[in-house]
Amino acid sequence: VSTALSIPVLLYSPFIQSLLNFSMPAFSGSSLIVPVFSVIVFLYGGIPFLRMGRDELEDREPGMMALISLAIFVAFTYSMASLFLSGTSSFFWELVTLIDVMLLGHWIEMRSVRKASGALEELKKLMPDTAEKITEEGTEEVKVSELEEGDKVLVRPGDSIPVDGKVYDGESSVDESMITGESKPVDKSEGDEVIGGTVNKEGSLRIEVTLTGDETTLSGIMNLVEEAQESESRSQKLADKAAGWLFYIALGSGLVTGAAWTLAVGFGLTTVERVVTVLVIACPHALGLAVPLVIAINTSMAAQNGILIRERIAMEEARKLDTVVFDKTGTLTEGEQSVVDMEADDEKEALRKMAAAEYDSEHMIAHAIRKEAEERVLKVPGSSCFNSISGKGVKAQVEGKEVYVGGPNLLEHLGVEKKFGEFTDESGEKGRTVVYLVEEDGVTAAVALADKIRDESREAVEKLQSRGLEVAMLTGDSEDVAESVAQELGIDTYFAEVLPEDKDSKIQELQDQDKRVSMVGDGVNDAPALTRADVGIAIGSGTDVAVESADIILVKNDPLAVVKLLNLSDLNYSKMVQNLFWATGYNALAIPLAAGVAAPVGIML
Repeated sequence: VSTALSIPVLLYSPFIQSLLNFSMPAFSGSSLIVPVFSVIVFLYGGIPFLRMGRDELEDREPGMMALISLAIFVAFTYSMASLFLSGTSSFFWELVTLIDVMLLGHWIEMRSVRKASGALEELKKLMPDTAEKITEEGTEEVKVSELEEGDKVLVRPGDSIPVDGKVYDGESSVDESMITGESKPVDKSEGDEVIGGTVNKEGSLRIEVTLTGDETTLSGIMNLVEEAQESESRSQKLADKAAGWLFYIALGSGLVTGAAWTLAVGFGLTTVERVVTVLVIACPHALGLAVPLVIAINTSMAAQNGILIRERIAMEEARKLDTVVFDKTGTLTEGEQSVVDMEADDEKEALRKMAAAEYDSEHMIAHAIRKEAEERVLKVPGSSCFNSISGKGVKAQVEGKEVYVGGPNLLEHLGVEKKFGEFTDESGEKGRTVVYLVEEDGVTAAVALADKIRDESREAVEKLQSRGLEVAMLTGDSEDVAESVAQELGIDTYFAEVLPEDKDSKIQELQDQDKRVSMVGDGVNDAPALTRADVGIAIGSGTDVAVESADIILVKNDPLAVVKLLNLSDLNYSKMVQNLFWATGYNALAIPLAAGVAAPVGIML
């Protein structure tokens, strides 16, 4: 509305007409177009700024609104006085365009915030309104809000998963990109957890509901992003402070300008015009946009990449880090036993028999062996007469023959001679667990198991070190295990055999060396260390996003996301500095020119 009303003001302003060498048709009352429309724009578009400016002055904290109010109030008062005293329209066209630019700026800022909030609204839309609940009679369509923990739902191919839950039947791949930033579909089968709002791809899944309503991952993500958008950062305070100083600089410059021109030419219209010009031109509305725009976009972009910012200051501080400490288990490693090495007369045949013998066992070693056989796509034969030998291993009938699987205690129990000694010794030095396959001919295979290092961990450590950061590792594991993992990843500093309650003291130890430290952990048993660190990062918290101890939460369990976070922090800072430079830099030139320092050589603003 203000822009539409400003167009006639510009067209009928004598200065604009002379500048662009055109004239507008005159008619009865045309001389009133400029002042009348300007007054309307001031009262309609300018009053909101004056109200907010008054609040800042009442709080004795002049900032952006006070600076804007000063500019438009002075321009309006001077123009009205000029109109009645000398009949000139003076600063009316500058007044309306100043208000228009400021309103435009706020519209851009609000649109940016709406865009960031819009990303959240889009996330909300991912959650379907209804779900196919499984009942004794079959299935029935119910509202998602009616589902309770323990209910079972059917998710067909192409449908959105309605709630957080656990797969109890079926296999499929799920598109989680909108939640975790993971571009590839993630395979899901029995026992795997799924996130509400993600999209089921090929197969049907039957899911048991574990979380509903505000407890779901999606709700947690939206709450965290909203908190981050509302939290005020140090940079925002800096922008307000800069505007406050500029307010005083403008007043001071105006007084000096008025005094100087009065002494030079006497008090008159020219002197008042110079003072008004200084006060009007000192208003850099871009300063008010420089920080909020970057922060709003940064918060939204981070969320789209699975990085949830609880504290904006943490995002700004991340670029200053010089040490990143990783918890080992579940962060740098997968957090479960996996087959990492093997030696056998026939690896495939041995692994088939071991997986068959361990088929009925619930032990984590049995799970690791079965998983390895599955990943190698081996056809595992059936087994019978399963028997667990307490503390030693298992025994079973596989393809009509007796087979044993277990550790050194099993070999001692059976009186069987050890084999693969060099393999066993090397594995022991690396802190790995070794289990053997024993058949009629004795030991025929040895398998080394360990908490497998994530493929992404190596790349993450290399990239962090290439940025000049020191990478350290914390673990409750033995010295041998910690040293082995550290060597494999190229980590120089590690702390072994550390209890969860002692982790924060290790962070303090590094901070006492004047290091700015980030702790990266799972956000549960690492809570004290996450709180102690300069920047606490909870990783892999896709199903527990409201980790109160962390400043930043990475939805995806991927150490590389830490590198992405630091890159985003660098970009965030460089863009803020760039914006603040352009938003305030021109004042250094414009205010002196407005004051008339170059008047002797014919340059006047």
